[in-house]
Amino acid sequence: MKYNILLSIVCCLLSMLCVQAQSNVSYAKEDSLRVVELLELGSKAPSNEPFTLFYANQLMNRPYVAHTLEIKDKEEHLAINLQSLDCTTLVENVCALALTTSHGSKKWKDYLSWLQKLRYDNGKIDGYKSRNHYFSQWIQSGTKLGLVKEIVPPTNISVPMKLSLTYMSEHPDSYPLLKVNMEERKLIAEMEKRASGATIRYISKERVGDCKKVLGFIKDGDILALTTNKKGLDVSHVGLAVWGKDGKLHLLNASSIHKKVILEPMTLFEYMQKHPSQTGIRVIRLQTK
Repeated sequence: MKYNILLSIVCCLLSMLCVQAQSNVSYAKEDSLRVVELLELGSKAPSNEPFTLFYANQLMNRPYVAHTLEIKDKEEHLAINLQSLDCTTLVENVCALALTTSHGSKKWKDYLSWLQKLRYDNGKIDGYKSRNHYFSQWIQSGTKLGLVKEIVPPTNISVPMKLSLTYMSEHPDSYPLLKVNMEERKLIAEMEKRASGATIRYISKERVGDCKKVLGFIKDGDILALTTNKKGLDVSHVGLAVWGKDGKLHLLNASSIHKKVILEPMTLFEYMQKHPSQTGIRVIRLQTK
């Protein structure tokens, strides 16, 4: 058993060298080894647990750090960082790991491929503008590629929202590259315009506390995107759905409050009452095999 694991790690490390030589990828040795270890564990994961939750549980208690992908002086590249996570990179990484495992692979290069497809518009890196900065973009691109599916809630518990994405171009000082680069700011504004206009439906904040009989279409391990009323934004936080022993929804997330990856002890309803700008949730399901 130990020999097989060691052989798998050696093979994956060799493939890492090839990937790094061929692609614009950056990572620390600790992260690459952790990915290989996680994929080995995932190949033996219990069949009754969604892969997204399995991998999120492996990353429990990892430190929360905001804006881990915002690097001003580097050309846009696929950055791997499992040592510290924000809410989006937690979701991206568990999804990339889950897709790799569900397609029968334990290879580092396949994990990189899935992560790139999730993180970038149409799965292709073409500068800073090509990253799915808004979660609605993330959903749109992932849906086109067949990676995710948004679960549209019943109209009696949901509210329509027309997407109007302007936050980044209106707050360039919050983004290191946009603060100093007018051309990038213009490209981001063009991207925002393309990504705006669609009307989506989200489960209203008041109904998030409903019982499983009402919200049973939400499954353990589904991605929950918390919508916001902040001007120019669509989603302010993301995590994974967990049905608690109390029969209520809870959020597994990289938490800025707890400063780590945690399963929130409060119910999702209680959590959202403490955040006045949050308006509800969108439900997205990873399309694993």
